[in-house]
Amino acid sequence: MPRHTDRAAPSRGPRQAGVALIEVLVSILLFSIALLGLIGLQAQATSLSLEADYRSRAALLADEIAAQVWMKKTVALDSDAITSWKNKVASSASLLPSGTGGFDRVGSTNAVDITITWKPPSRSSTDAASSFRTRVTVPSL
Repeated sequence: MPRHTDRAAPSRGPRQAGVALIEVLVSILLFSIALLGLIGLQAQATSLSLEADYRSRAALLADEIAAQVWMKKTVALDSDAITSWKNKVASSASLLPSGTGGFDRVGSTNAVDITITWKPPSRSSTDAASSFRTRVTVPSL
């Protein structure tokens, strides 16, 4: 009766030694690059979301003074109302960092330009400030 002997699997030879390790290292490298890309995208999305939040706050503040113009049916608001509104824009309660408000009549027309500017703390001092501008025109009666 023939004897069966267990034979060892043939060795792969010196050419293939460590190939699996290199494949794993390359896949880890690719995964790391993809992960860093996703982190960058998340940071950009957060930044854009914060900028949109500032812009909506500015729009609400502009709407507040525009409502006063429409309510009084004139662009010639008293200086106390304009000063109070500008102080509100500049206060920390507005949640606009370094916020300033502008209320400028357009010539001798029944129109006024409302401008709100702010500068997020993430920007350097040399970067331009963000702004929101709208024009309100009161129709002549």
